[in-house]
Amino acid sequence: MRELRRWAGDLGLWAVLAAPVAYARLTPPHERWVVPLTVGSLLLLGAAVAVGRRLPAVAVLLVLAGSVVDGNFVFAVLAFSYLAGRRGERATPAAALYATVAAVGTVVHLAVLDTGMATWFLLSCVLLAAGVLPWLVGRYRRQQQALTLAGWEHAEAVEREQQGAAERIRLRERARIAQDMHDSLGHELSLIALRAAALEVAGDLDERHRAAAGELRASVAAATERLHRIIGVLREADAPATTRPVGESVVDLVDGAREAGMAVRTRLCPEAADLPEPIGQLAHRVVREALTNAARYAPGAPVTVTLDAVDDGVRVRVVNAPPPVGPLPGPASHGSGLLALTEGVRLVGGVLHAGPTDDGGFAVSARLPRAARFAATPDEPPAVDGSADDGDLAGSPRPAGAVVTPDEWTVVGSAGHRGPAVVRPGRPALAVRQRLHAARRDVRRSLLAALGAPPAVAVLLCLVYYPVATADAVLDASSFARMPIGAPRAELSGLPRRQVEPPPDEPAPAPGTRCEYYTDGNFPLAQPTWRLCFADGRLASKGRTTT
Repeated sequence: MRELRRWAGDLGLWAVLAAPVAYARLTPPHERWVVPLTVGSLLLLGAAVAVGRRLPAVAVLLVLAGSVVDGNFVFAVLAFSYLAGRRGERATPAAALYATVAAVGTVVHLAVLDTGMATWFLLSCVLLAAGVLPWLVGRYRRQQQALTLAGWEHAEAVEREQQGAAERIRLRERARIAQDMHDSLGHELSLIALRAAALEVAGDLDERHRAAAGELRASVAAATERLHRIIGVLREADAPATTRPVGESVVDLVDGAREAGMAVRTRLCPEAADLPEPIGQLAHRVVREALTNAARYAPGAPVTVTLDAVDDGVRVRVVNAPPPVGPLPGPASHGSGLLALTEGVRLVGGVLHAGPTDDGGFAVSARLPRAARFAATPDEPPAVDGSADDGDLAGSPRPAGAVVTPDEWTVVGSAGHRGPAVVRPGRPALAVRQRLHAARRDVRRSLLAALGAPPAVAVLLCLVYYPVATADAVLDASSFARMPIGAPRAELSGLPRRQVEPPPDEPAPAPGTRCEYYTDGNFPLAQPTWRLCFADGRLASKGRTTT
């Protein structure tokens, strides 16, 4: 199907370009060799279309050759020059072609055919406008398309790195949960083994029960060791030990924050005192993370900690007021704390939401089930939304202050408070970034060439053509005005030694009269301005050829 579309496109291109050539040949008056010339022109266009995809510079050369015998090939020159810029992977072949054509054309017209500077200048402008400029535009379009593709690759690389960063944080959170399970279960299993050992050494126990207690103790010890080997491998080697005191509650955590100088108010429901594990541990982590962020990003701001019962669970909400001063000095946060906390809440069937409030503060809210309902791994990595409310905690939009740059995500919360709302991925793959930068550089160069090269070449042509066209052919206005009618040509002062070509639409002089044409030096074309007509060697009339 794709090949068929390409054939249809090539056929349509041939038909459009062949129309002006065939129409000019077939309309009266007919030339002597109209049929072979028409057939040859159409075959030449067909050959250009056939090789245009594989050898775009050759297609341009073919239609340039056709333009030598038929001026209507200029439409084909425009089209194939543009396509050469779009299709050509390298700029060297087309640039060498245009330079060669310009050099050969200059030699042929000035040295061989002696057509004059005016004809050379006209043909050079046609080559510039119909060949070089469309090629530069096509080249720019090709580089722009490459930039678009590189931009999509870059965006995909950033997205993959963001997902990878979130996945790594989630794995670390799973490892932390596994470590907590290991510590708690290991402690319980050690107590069971201790009680079994006490039974084993009891004096009033018969041998059969003593042996059973010994087997129980050995089995518990083996299970503890296997648990240590299986779950212990999930721990990171440099992971710090937990700093939470054993049995510390949310009330104890708030009391510690108050002792450190924070202004914390609490509204705790009765169920907050006896939350089951791991819900109680997660509630403790939510409050601890929120208090830590408030102390860092909003020092001196009052904080409100709320734990209240909802339909089938408990809601934890920590809100700090707008900070009276800026955040404490320190390295920028990457948002891994809230992201890891989000994963931990999700694994037990809850949902966490964090972001700026309407009054300029910051809020962290979590809805936890009363009993853990461990969730499966989601298809998409978790993310912390950037706005908080008291209603549904899921599906909120990204914060308005999130600014996405090519290399990283920087999330800016409310004024004076930068909350870690999303993960900031690392730099994308070096190869993708290099391709994007190269594509941007090529687009800038192509655009600069498309806009600057044609005017620059045109100015260069003018600087070459103008001195040659005006050399010894400029008649100033004052000398022209002083020339009296009837004066012999030999006595006219200020008459230049060289004439210029007459205008194309200039009428033929009267019989026995010879007219000479001179320019006033107008830039850049040096067009003929003055007309002096002589009869029998005397000035018969004079006038202007231009208005």
